[in-house]
Amino acid sequence: MTAPAPDVLLAAIHKAADDVTADAAKLTDADIKAPSALPGWTKGHVLAHLAGISNAMARQLEYAARGESIELYDGGMEGRNRAIDMAAGHDAATDRADLAAALGRVRHAFDSLPGIKDSAANRTGWWAPIAYRGGVVLDGGLALWRELVIHNSDLGTGRGPETWSREFCSHLFDFLAARVPDNVKLVLQPLGLQPVTIGTGGQSIVVNGMVTDIAAWLAGREPSLGSLRASAAADGADLPDLLPWPAGTPSPINPTGD
Repeated sequence: MTAPAPDVLLAAIHKAADDVTADAAKLTDADIKAPSALPGWTKGHVLAHLAGISNAMARQLEYAARGESIELYDGGMEGRNRAIDMAAGHDAATDRADLAAALGRVRHAFDSLPGIKDSAANRTGWWAPIAYRGGVVLDGGLALWRELVIHNSDLGTGRGPETWSREFCSHLFDFLAARVPDNVKLVLQPLGLQPVTIGTGGQSIVVNGMVTDIAAWLAGREPSLGSLRASAAADGADLPDLLPWPAGTPSPINPTGD
């Protein structure tokens, strides 16, 4: 699989940001204090994290535009977690204002990139190096897309995994292949679509279901359509335990982890 082209990714980031903004507007002060789909995090924690990752990714691009590099979060993961805990106690209006400012900043950073014809050989624009995962701006854009879409589902405002686009699910199949255990090969068989094989182990397990349910399971989320079924050698099988979220990324599975 290949990553979306920069212009396609940019449009997807804008849509995800629009969706987060619309759904955050539904939350009351009482909602902010209620549990999210993430263990140990309220919906206020989720909004604080979305603002934090948006500001952090904007900073990656702002420094890259000057040919410079900076860590993703001030103070590393400890600083990230401390900032989230502090902001999680805000009221809904403050959370929305912080989120709007952060999303505006990161949208501007991506919108300001030079044309998509920039060459990877020139290491500019979408291919400028950033500190995040030792990658380039395109990697940062993909990460922001994942964070906005997945965490929006964690808010529980009605935009669950069943709303994820086919393109987003395909990206998760690719990115989250790193979660397949070494001894397992998964044959993902989304209903009505071509199968996708991830992993190289000797134990082959076929996972059938709606594409969004398969993607949700890979992402550590509850499949919302209840369609998953696993089989091995034509017999029913349990879904395997997956490895942690790929190293070097803020994990939407474990909010206090990497």
